[in-house]
Amino acid sequence: MEFIELLKAIILGLVEGLTEFAPVSSTGHMILVDDMWLKSTDFLGKYAANTFKIVIQLGSILAVVVVFKDRFIDLLGLNRVFNKKGQTHRGPHLKLTHIIVGLLPAGVFGLLFEDYIDEYLFTTKTVLVGLLIGAIFMIVADLFRSKNPKVVSVDQISYKQAFSVGLIQCLSLWPGFSRSGATISGGVLLGMNHRTASDFTFIMAVPIMAGASFLSLLKNWEYFTMDALPFFIVGFISAFIFALVSIRFFLKLINKVKLVPFAIYRIVLVIVIYFLYF
Repeated sequence: MEFIELLKAIILGLVEGLTEFAPVSSTGHMILVDDMWLKSTDFLGKYAANTFKIVIQLGSILAVVVVFKDRFIDLLGLNRVFNKKGQTHRGPHLKLTHIIVGLLPAGVFGLLFEDYIDEYLFTTKTVLVGLLIGAIFMIVADLFRSKNPKVVSVDQISYKQAFSVGLIQCLSLWPGFSRSGATISGGVLLGMNHRTASDFTFIMAVPIMAGASFLSLLKNWEYFTMDALPFFIVGFISAFIFALVSIRFFLKLINKVKLVPFAIYRIVLVIVIYFLYF
């Protein structure tokens, strides 16, 4: 594989890593960048290129695991949460079952409509639609959010709220809508502050993104060759590095700036791309 093609993998990994956890749609950005500029389908083929856009999310997932490692160790029951006196914590606490409840809706719908999404929705036009509608939803969430949110930690999230966020996450099956945009907005509308909704979004992202990536990898295994392998590896590493940086930055920023600035960026992007591309 030529250097220019590996450079394209680095760029796509950068786009994935920087946008995966901001509410702007990483998949949408990768489709726009690839369709309009990089053209990875020319040397990977359509299905391998689509799979690449999903599989390199594993790099971003690994970054989440690193950032939230203590939380995942706790969720998996590999340690116990103690207070200062060494007693087991007895208050409300985020459990693995909260994550499972939040994952069920999108998991079911994703399996039912995976082929349709892969065949018809990975286009520039559909991404622009998703970016615009998702931006409107984010603005609505900020306008109607509670001014004094009662849920200020993921440990206060109820099963009902987890399931409701999971239902809202189904909107992100449309490329461009943004999974984090949908779930953070949904969490805010359900009474969480922006940081709590973001934390829950990131933690919940690991199993659903890992599952989607591995399923896509298995389904499209025939499209992978030794020639394409360096492209995937370089994209994975690039996504991990840039996601690690962007997650830490985003979590410090989100409670201050809220969702509207990201929504405005999405709307401006739609307008610019529309006039440039069409």
